[in-house]
Amino acid sequence: MENDMKLNIYNDCLNRDWERVAQLMKLFGLSEAPGEIHQQAFTNSYRVTFVYDEETLIGFGRAISDGVSQAGIYNIAVDPGYHSQGIGRLIIEDLLKGLKQCNVVLYTHPDTVDFYRRLGFRRMKTGMALYLNEDKLEEMGFIE
Repeated sequence: MENDMKLNIYNDCLNRDWERVAQLMKLFGLSEAPGEIHQQAFTNSYRVTFVYDEETLIGFGRAISDGVSQAGIYNIAVDPGYHSQGIGRLIIEDLLKGLKQCNVVLYTHPDTVDFYRRLGFRRMKTGMALYLNEDKLEEMGFIE
């Protein structure tokens, strides 16, 4: 991580920049939803992580869980200007702090599979999904 960054990590949804969340999600092709939809998704999640460089939101992620045995990590995004600086790893490590007792499934973009593999995640052989927009997700490489 660069030394001139002044990172702040938040684990709540209070006063977050939801339009920025929507912007980053759209940039990576993860969602076209507006900020208020992301606000609802993050607010309803078991654990959230928002990383700011001073006042600028630079990355985030969320986990859903039953809190005792199973969890899923979703919506990990880091501003492209902050890639390769440890922010993604920081987000994952922070989310996992609150999921120590759980098996964790990670939902990611096909381009980032190797990154998560380096963090200890393994490909599942039996993962299955039902999607609302299957054609688009097949085109993006999410499903066969």
